[in-house]
Amino acid sequence: MRSLAESLGVRPTKQRGQNFVIDPNTVRRIVRAADLSDTGETVLEVGPGLGSLTLALLAECHRVTAVEIDPVLAEALPGTIAKYAPNQADRLTVVEADAMNVLPAQIGTPEACVANLPYNVAVPVLLHLLAISPSLRHGLVMVQSEVADRLAAPPGSRTYGVPSAKAAWYADVRRAGPIGRNVFWPAPNVDSGLVAFERREPPATAATREEVFAVIEAAFSQRRKTLRSALSRWMPDRDRLDAVLGAAGIDPKLRGEMLGITEFARIAGAASEGH
Repeated sequence: MRSLAESLGVRPTKQRGQNFVIDPNTVRRIVRAADLSDTGETVLEVGPGLGSLTLALLAECHRVTAVEIDPVLAEALPGTIAKYAPNQADRLTVVEADAMNVLPAQIGTPEACVANLPYNVAVPVLLHLLAISPSLRHGLVMVQSEVADRLAAPPGSRTYGVPSAKAAWYADVRRAGPIGRNVFWPAPNVDSGLVAFERREPPATAATREEVFAVIEAAFSQRRKTLRSALSRWMPDRDRLDAVLGAAGIDPKLRGEMLGITEFARIAGAASEGH
């Protein structure tokens, strides 16, 4: 990987959150932990970089759609696969795009997402992909350890917050193990972790996803405040807010971090129904 980067004149950049995985045992471990189908799946990979994880996925007979923002890396990836895995090159599709705003038409209908996500944009990228690609049934992503904690945190825990609640709208999320720093080039200054997700139906509600997310954001805008105080920015009319919380069966003295996605959906739903 280092020699390949040198031949391309590529150096990992902090701006794009690039930390390339250079340990073959780690990429094989990630593919195993992703629990992909034995018959092969279409896997969405974000930030393939130099292609180490891409090669591991293709080696297991999966089809890979790789989204890469760096034009040099995007252009080089097919050649890397053709050189090191020529029999698997026809199963790779490279999309040169920013995963933060990639379009459904660009990625098709992937069934799984397996990726070393750029740490500076990991949460918005994952939420965007879950929003635009309902075909994504499950996945395993590598993120900063602290971000992994936040994504997988249950209600009431210290790390539970907006990322946890929004991710729970789409899927069941769990920590899937730690990753050492020395498997990356360059080695990051933070620990890393794997996060697994399994899609499920969002909670039943009359509200849209955007309306539910607006409640989540308001509830966590002032973590130490009760829901009645924190949600006043979302709904300034206190009498109506009390009516909405009452209709949703939510104690206004609770704090936002005590509510799960079902409760947030009930609040948004009660508001949309005119309570």
